[in-house]
Amino acid sequence: MKADLHVHSKYSRRPSQWILQKINCPESFTEPLQLYKIAKERGMSLVTITDHNTIAGAMELAHLPDTFLSEEVTTYFPENGCKIHVLTWDIQERQHTEIQRLRESIYDLVPYLQQEKIFHAVAHPLYSINERLTLEHFEKLLLLFRNFELNGAREDLQNHFLRDFLGQLTEQDIQMLVEKHRLEPGFSQPWKKNLTGGSDDHSSLNISRRYTQVKGAANAREFLEGIETGRAEVLGRGASPQTMAHNLYGIAYQFYKNKFNLDRHIHKDIFLRFVDRFLQAGPEREEGLLSRFYCIWNYRRSRARSRGSASVQQIFKLESQKLIMDDPELMAIVRNGGENNENKNAEKRWFEFVNKVSNKVLMHFGNHLMDHISGGNFFNIFNSLGSAGALYSMLAPYFVAFSIFTQDRQLVDQIIDRYPHLVRKKLRERKDVHVAHFTDTLYEVNGVAHTLQQQVRQAIQTGKKLTVITCDAENHAKKQGIKNFRPVGVYELPVYQEQKLFYPPFLEMLNYCYEQGFTHIHSATPGPIGLAALAISRILKLPISGTYHTSLPQYARYLTGDPNIEDLTWNYVLWYYDHMDTIFVPSRSTGKELEEKGIHADKIQLFPRGIDIERFHPSKRNGRFEKRYALQGKTRLIYVGRVSREKDLHILTDVFKILSLSMPDVCLVVVGDGPYLEEMKSELKGQPAVFTGYLEGEDLTEAYASCDLFVFPSTTDTFGNVVLEAQASGLPVIVTDSGGPQENLIEGKTGLIVPANNSEALLDAICSLIKDPNRLKNMSREARIYMEERSFEKNFERTWQIQFQVKPPKPHEPECPLAKAS
Repeated sequence: MKADLHVHSKYSRRPSQWILQKINCPESFTEPLQLYKIAKERGMSLVTITDHNTIAGAMELAHLPDTFLSEEVTTYFPENGCKIHVLTWDIQERQHTEIQRLRESIYDLVPYLQQEKIFHAVAHPLYSINERLTLEHFEKLLLLFRNFELNGAREDLQNHFLRDFLGQLTEQDIQMLVEKHRLEPGFSQPWKKNLTGGSDDHSSLNISRRYTQVKGAANAREFLEGIETGRAEVLGRGASPQTMAHNLYGIAYQFYKNKFNLDRHIHKDIFLRFVDRFLQAGPEREEGLLSRFYCIWNYRRSRARSRGSASVQQIFKLESQKLIMDDPELMAIVRNGGENNENKNAEKRWFEFVNKVSNKVLMHFGNHLMDHISGGNFFNIFNSLGSAGALYSMLAPYFVAFSIFTQDRQLVDQIIDRYPHLVRKKLRERKDVHVAHFTDTLYEVNGVAHTLQQQVRQAIQTGKKLTVITCDAENHAKKQGIKNFRPVGVYELPVYQEQKLFYPPFLEMLNYCYEQGFTHIHSATPGPIGLAALAISRILKLPISGTYHTSLPQYARYLTGDPNIEDLTWNYVLWYYDHMDTIFVPSRSTGKELEEKGIHADKIQLFPRGIDIERFHPSKRNGRFEKRYALQGKTRLIYVGRVSREKDLHILTDVFKILSLSMPDVCLVVVGDGPYLEEMKSELKGQPAVFTGYLEGEDLTEAYASCDLFVFPSTTDTFGNVVLEAQASGLPVIVTDSGGPQENLIEGKTGLIVPANNSEALLDAICSLIKDPNRLKNMSREARIYMEERSFEKNFERTWQIQFQVKPPKPHEPECPLAKAS
């Protein structure tokens, strides 16, 4: 015999999820008779209803065959009000009345159930209903109950863990808990546990998704006795956040459908008809020719109305209709049903649908917001933020679902920490540090991108779990340790056309991070991808750290010439990084700047980068670079990086013009590309200057090693990875006293520091070294020695420990008696 032992009808009226409470929505709309029919159609031998603290739903089925009275009882640990749900089956009306009287304390309720020999089990024992469930409560449940539910609305990870954990319990384990909590079990052999299964369905979409089977049972009494004697099997599937969200959408839809009598519109509206197919179980309704005409007519009318200004809700509906009309499979669902809600793909298909539509709305919202910011329309920004709130409300079921499922995982992790001897190795390994590193610069040409790519390679070599998550429109080859999402839209900044903002597919990223089981989030950008990282960390309740490696406010001022834009950027940057648990800065000067702007010093951590000392090496000076560009016999200055004005290359251009007049044997090598390249070429036309364009690999390392002095006039770099690359290649360096590069050399020993934006000082520094070959040679040697202490491998290990090492247990945490006994 088969039975879904945990299912709800319309008599379960008080929802636990805030999203349903907010709209005054009951937690179920399923009619008891409809529930009975669906359960029977899905192969259940017996049918019962377990509404919250009522038997009204089960009473409506009492006249039907193969039914019995049941309820789900809300009880409490009186010491802190922690809610627990207890399933009680085959009860009488008088027992229901007494159960309601005793349920305020679990210590009163359970003895009564045992005394009356009422079949019962603790429901979803790892789910914290009111966020008060602790490890100690779970230990007490082990003493109070013999039967534990594997819940169809919780994920399989939790259910598999519970099955394994309960199966490993020994008499000694239970005795240690009895001594710890001074609580005697009210049944024999309490270390032997039984399992039950139920769908915990509230929406009618997942009735009998999980169920209990007892072989050889001929009636309800024999079925329930089979559970007590350990002969029951739990079959069916667990859930995912997508399942829960699908249910929440279903309940909300059924609520509005009843409230506004939407049945009269369904045959006229493509969107409503599609939603009805997906979000409510029940008999299929055939679509006639007139109905199709109404659907198409209303779709065209809504498109015409939305050509002007439209709300997020209108855009959401229009994009939904367009998606349905353009997809033959979705249109088939509208016309013929075709999508049985018992189908395993229903929740997946609904997720894909909501994801695609929300991506369209996100792109629309993002473009409007960026247009207002770029145009300086600051007051209109608030209207755009209001639209973001509407989009959040539409996606809230997914945010709620992922958050709740993450909370369940946290208790599992606590149990694993306390009782590792009762948990399989695979589950223990799930808690190993696994980092999701969000960035928007992985495929760009800069030091940050190179460093990230090195980190991925080093993590693979050393067995560390690091995944770089990025968003780029190009079709990049798949690589281990890198996950690239296709953006839902691209915004090109008017003042900085080379720089593009990619809008990430947020729901896809959230789902991916949940499925991968990341333990830490790290953000290397405050852009749209960084915002996604921050939101994901909050929803999945993960620690988040961030790297501040670009002086965005200074860039904004430099590019726009508008101090208001700089102030606005500072406000945003400070807001973003203040939400980080830890902020890693590449230099002390950058950290001091953030501190002066209001970031608390305790959050700021210096994050020194390393350099690949084998790749960048003086031995790469092999003569090929000189021959290629006819540089033999010349003293070579080199600049490597983005060729743009914000790098202060106009100052280097002016200095080199003067320098070449007195030192004709000196040449300038510019490696890189950027918006200032053509202008710089024009300015230095006829001068001994070589422009190589962007170089990488051996070409880049040869360029460094084949030159004599590295010059970096930038004042906007927070770190300057090229300064390390040059020194590792045996080049002395000249940098300014503004930003992070000045901290990456030993003043007077491996290079010189000059005042920022000072052409005369820069010219004097270059001349002083060129005129003193011995000093230049000594600095070259010292630069290499200095970099050998900053190898990438050493710094990677050091920073991994600083950022992500697991904290030891708190000293005051009581010792685990089970672990001690083991």
